[in-house]
Amino acid sequence: MVNDFKSGFIAIVGRPNVGKSTLLNRILGQKIAITSNKPQTTRNRILGIHNFEGGQALFVDTPGIHKPQGKLNRYMVDQAISACSDVDLVLFLVEANDQPGGGDEYILRLLEKGNAPVCLVINKIDMVEPPSLLALIDAYSQRFQFKEVVPICAEKGDGVPQLLKAIEPYIPAGPQYYPEDMLTDQPERFIVAEMVREKVMRRISEEIPYGVAVRVETFEEKPEKNLVVIQATIHVERDSHKKIIVGKQGQMIRTLGKEARIEIERFLGTRVFLELFVRVDKDWSQSERMLRELGYE
Repeated sequence: MVNDFKSGFIAIVGRPNVGKSTLLNRILGQKIAITSNKPQTTRNRILGIHNFEGGQALFVDTPGIHKPQGKLNRYMVDQAISACSDVDLVLFLVEANDQPGGGDEYILRLLEKGNAPVCLVINKIDMVEPPSLLALIDAYSQRFQFKEVVPICAEKGDGVPQLLKAIEPYIPAGPQYYPEDMLTDQPERFIVAEMVREKVMRRISEEIPYGVAVRVETFEEKPEKNLVVIQATIHVERDSHKKIIVGKQGQMIRTLGKEARIEIERFLGTRVFLELFVRVDKDWSQSERMLRELGYE
């Protein structure tokens, strides 16, 4: 009997804040990648598993490709670039309301060096009129020979079913790598830590969120109580940052904890007791030892 099952790896790449994680969450129908309106929210490669009739598409969400400054940023860009190697297809995500710039040109030069076919995915089409969209497609098509061009709105889901259909022909024959009930290969601890960090990214302004990391210290399941008890540490680089995250009389950290707990409960499907701590680790983002301890290696 001939096995006609299809499976393949698809990298989602683009500049920071173009909607890569939003697209992955939309494809999966569940949130596994955090999002915010701040660039460089995604720091790690995240694998999302999408099953379709007769096949499995393995999407790799990547940090935004940008000019790195510092060890953490270099780690993030290396994660994105390495994700483009040994994949079957690359989705190059751009914004409909933004003209091609130096960052896009840099990514296209990287993609030219690879062997994988590339699809241009134009996000946020709800923000432009059709003539502007056609002009943007023309501008990109003159620069690179894309296999497909698919306009979408990841936030609303418009065009995403068409995108999934368009990529199927590029998925080769292969094994079923993961069970059908799996959405990601990331452990629950990782996603929980990311959900806490997302609340900091969304609530705290200025540069502080870029110097924040979260580590889950304990994750204790109590099935007899339908409860998971979680303790997590928010690492910051300055004493002043700690004061802002804790807030006046602890108000901010209580707000962060409440918002994170609600989302973690939705993700885990059970009640959660979440306890947050804040710890100062001076310049942790420039320390190779701390980067390794916090999972950036």
